[in-house]
Amino acid sequence: MAHVLRNRAKLRNRLRRIRGQLEAVERALDGETEDCGEVLRLIAACRGALNALMAEVLEGHVRHHVLDPGRTPSRQEIRGAAEVVDIVRRYLR
Repeated sequence: MAHVLRNRAKLRNRLRRIRGQLEAVERALDGETEDCGEVLRLIAACRGALNALMAEVLEGHVRHHVLDPGRTPSRQEIRGAAEVVDIVRRYLR
């Protein structure tokens, strides 16, 4: 979890932006807009932001917990970890 603590400020800023996006959805649903297309766009933006946060934390997890931090990983291990992270990022889009 050291990678989360090390990037705490960056992750918290992301979370604050997500909170703002969720509040925009809430305002829209409370009647500030009658455009359901706009509500859908707001929800999609929230989902994208959450997925990006998930991908970032997951990448740190793979790099710091799946790969053995006590030794230098091989090129194959580094490439494999990068492939997993790339696949997950693509899936979360």
